[in-house]
Parts: sequence; structure tokens; C-alpha cells
Amino acid sequence: MDRNNWTIISLMAAIATPLLARIPQLRPLNIVRDLPGVADLVEKCFADTMDADGRSYIQQMRRAGQNNVFLRWASSAVETASMPLSGYIWEENGDIIGNVSLIPYRHARKKYYLIANIAVRPDYRKRGIGRALTVAAMQHAKQRRADETWLHVRDDNPGAIGLYRSLGFAELARRTIWQALPDRNANTGSFGVAVTKRTARDWPAQETWLHRLYPDLLTWYQPMPWNSLRPGLWRALYRFMSDYDVRHWVARTDSLPSAVVSWQAMLGRNDQLWVAIPPEGNEGVLTTLLLHARHELSWREKISLDFPAGQFKASFEAAGFHLHRTLLWMKSDETSPDENRKSI
Repeated sequence: MDRNNWTIISLMAAIATPLLARIPQLRPLNIVRDLPGVADLVEKCFADTMDADGRSYIQQMRRAGQNNVFLRWASSAVETASMPLSGYIWEENGDIIGNVSLIPYRHARKKYYLIANIAVRPDYRKRGIGRALTVAAMQHAKQRRADETWLHVRDDNPGAIGLYRSLGFAELARRTIWQALPDRNANTGSFGVAVTKRTARDWPAQETWLHRLYPDLLTWYQPMPWNSLRPGLWRALYRFMSDYDVRHWVARTDSLPSAVVSWQAMLGRNDQLWVAIPPEGNEGVLTTLLLHARHELSWREKISLDFPAGQFKASFEAAGFHLHRTLLWMKSDETSPDENRKSI
């Protein structure tokens, strides 16, 4: 192993020494040799809930583990790239039993860490391995002077939610991912709502509604594409020069906007819809807009949107969207993880 890899491993070991020193099965992730084993573990642990994006992620992980150019770059980008290049492993008899990834982000002069890919092989669960991995990740973030440490977890995983709460994480947001296939035959006339293209005069209302539905709380992870959504000649020129496709549709009531949907093409990912509607908005209006988007985007493959959980659920379902998953976004209380709350 080259000097860079040894340096990274030594540094990460020092970060979590209090925990690693007394748990020999727990060690830092070695990006050079561990990726295939981690891919196998994540695939086994999340097979029941893994979608096409998840399977693609596993394939990318395996390819990365065989790409020497990527591995050399990754060894020097562990703490700078917003990718799961660092973390911790639970290993027994040469087998990777558990994993946790750490993904660094920088936003508005603050450092964030996302704790992700927490996985423990099914036959080794309920032994405190997940807790030990999470504590190691928290210690890593604390020693790296993170301003905020986050994780997200599916709402149908009460055991994991309870674990994270016991370690001082609190739920600050609950978001649902909705997905649908475009459909040129989508019926947009059922609710008698007129849909037109957005004008610059619609932007103030749209911006206000977007700020409510996509608050700054999570912009470090999913920044709003304000420059793409705002109207104006210079922004249109930027989108043209960048080959960046965005479209907007608005539903009107008495000539005023009552809801707006914007579409953004996403390279290598499902197309994204950004929904803007006031709290008192009409369910039928939103359903019409979403059906219109499915009709107008019939040449695309799949569309997706992120929305506060539980809001306008009937509209999404009536428009042919299915609930992909709901995630709880949990933030650490910014104190040192209390290992004595429950023995590891």
C-alpha cells in the first residue's frame, strides 16, 4: 500500500482512537481494498427496498473498486469530495459485517457531515454493531470540527430511528420522494383548471411558496437551483449556453397563479419537478399541473420530486405518482455522543 493510503488510515484511526482502541473489530474504511465487500454488504442489507438508483449505485461502487485511477484520486479527496470515500468497517474473520460512510459537505462557510450507508449483516444485528459504527462516525465528525452532523433514515425503520435518537439525533424534517412515468395520454382536463406557461409576474408568488416547501435547512445537501428557476434574459442565456433545460407551468385562478410546477432535466438522474403551492392550495389544481407535466414530458424516462411528507398526498396519487420513500432527516445535538447511554 502506498504512503498516501497509510497516511489516511493512520489519521482516521487517530480520530476515533477512544472507540477503536477497545473494539478490535472496528476499523477505518480502506477505500483501496474494501469497496467490493462494502458493495456486497449494502446490497444484502437493502435488497428488499433497493430501487434502480440503488442498484446503479452498487454497480458504480464495484466499478470504482476496480478503477486504479479513481482509487488514487479518492485517496487524496477523502475529506473534500462530497462522496462516500471515508467511513468505518466492522470486520470479523476477514468478512465485512458492518459499514458506515461519512460524506463531507461545505455550504455557506460551514462544514457538514452526512452519516450514510449504515449497514449491518442481518445475522449480526442486535449486537451493538450499528451503534458502534454510528458513534465512530460521530466522533470522526466532531474531531473534524463539523458545524453540523446529519443522517437520514427511512420512516419504516423504527429500530434505526430509535438508535439514532438514543445517540442524540433529533428529527428536523420529513421528506417524501414521489415518482411517476411520463404519459402522453395523461388526462389533464378532469378538474377544469387552465394551465399556461409561467411569466415573470408569476415569480414572486412561486419564490415565496418554494421557500416554504424547500427550506434552507437542507440546502447544504440539495441546493435549490434558483438561477435556473428565476425568470430573466441573463438566466435564460445562461441556461442556453449550459444546455440546461428547464420548463415551467402555472395554474391560474382569476388570472393569478394558484400553483406552479417547474421541470429540471438532471444529468444521470431522474428528472426533477419543483412544486410551488400555498398551504391553502387546491388539491385539484395541483393534480392538474402534475398531470400536465406528465403529458408534456412524455419523451422523458421518469420524473421525480421531493416534498414535505404528508402534504397534498391525494394530489400526487390522483396524478399517477407513487410514493417512493419517506426519509426522516435527523441532526445531531452537537454534543459528544454519550457512549454510556447504552453499552457498546
